[in-house]
Amino acid sequence: MKAIGIVLAGGNNNKMRELSNKRAIAAMPVAGSYRAIDFVLSNMSNSHIQKVAVITQYNAKSLNEHLNSSKWWDFGRKQGGLFVFTPTITARNSYWYRGTADAMYQNISFLKKSHEPYVVIASGDCIYKLDYHKVLDYHINKRADITVVCTSLPKDDDAGRFGVVKTGEDGRIVQFEEKPIITDANTVSAGIYIIRRRQLIELLEKAAEEVRFDFVKDILIRYKDIKKIYAYSMDTYWNNISTVEAYYRTNMDFLDKDIRNYFFRQYPDIYSKVEDLPPAKYNQGSNTKNSLISNGCIINGQVENSILFKKVYVGNNCTIKNSIILNDVYIGNNTYIENCIIESRGTIRANSNYIGEDGETRIVVEKNNRFVL
Repeated sequence: MKAIGIVLAGGNNNKMRELSNKRAIAAMPVAGSYRAIDFVLSNMSNSHIQKVAVITQYNAKSLNEHLNSSKWWDFGRKQGGLFVFTPTITARNSYWYRGTADAMYQNISFLKKSHEPYVVIASGDCIYKLDYHKVLDYHINKRADITVVCTSLPKDDDAGRFGVVKTGEDGRIVQFEEKPIITDANTVSAGIYIIRRRQLIELLEKAAEEVRFDFVKDILIRYKDIKKIYAYSMDTYWNNISTVEAYYRTNMDFLDKDIRNYFFRQYPDIYSKVEDLPPAKYNQGSNTKNSLISNGCIINGQVENSILFKKVYVGNNCTIKNSIILNDVYIGNNTYIENCIIESRGTIRANSNYIGEDGETRIVVEKNNRFVL
């Protein structure tokens, strides 16, 4: 594909509460064995984009470790590769990234040294499948300056978390409002953009001159009536995990067989870093219903409508319902967990009870106080 990719994975969001204390949102575990960023990287690879930059900043340690090899997403080419850019203090610049436009501007050499005519810009915290080829064909046919991939939200979802878009009959964006307090629209930006590389360089340099830092507010919205900005409609599964509620709901969606088949059994595939772990073990007396159990887990109790990530131990007489248990958690005997997210690498003491009430997902953060012999 005649495009390079940029994945914006450096932001922080206090709506994730304690879950973002350990990791960037793009590094959040999803669907048992994946990370959120795996989906956009797989889309890039499946669209034959071989040169991809991931821009990280906040709490990026686990994300950088996950990205330590490009082979998992097949970016290991002589003419391409996976590049991870973190903020760098230099004699000319002492700032961290001050926004999405500034993050790209501080790494503008990546754009200038590339030769591909187009750039695909995407967020690292969205779960979806998309062939960027189709978006690029639409972009070229419309002779657009910028194309924004958009999706329609269910009526009960909060569109105010996103950029709300209204279009004309020809698909050109006529109104773009970023995170409005009140809106009656349900068409939102999916955080995916296509733009000509030279034009992106020009717009980033102009924004930097004017001390503007945000790609949406200071480029998309500011140039809406000057540049030809079109919306490409995506009608397949898409979700953003930037709040606790959205993260919980997205993971629970993978308990639906049709959604699992769409992502993991229908071409193209979703790729991730692979760990050599044994298959899950179900001991006598265990009982599992409608759940995802990852490799390395040992189950002795009852698990229902839940997702257990890698290396979770469930003790005797435990009950886990409607919950998400992140990696490497030890759950002691006679424990009851319902409507909770259990943070990774923790120890849940025996005879404990954790219940999320009044429709709110409870986040449980416990220290790992196991003895290592």
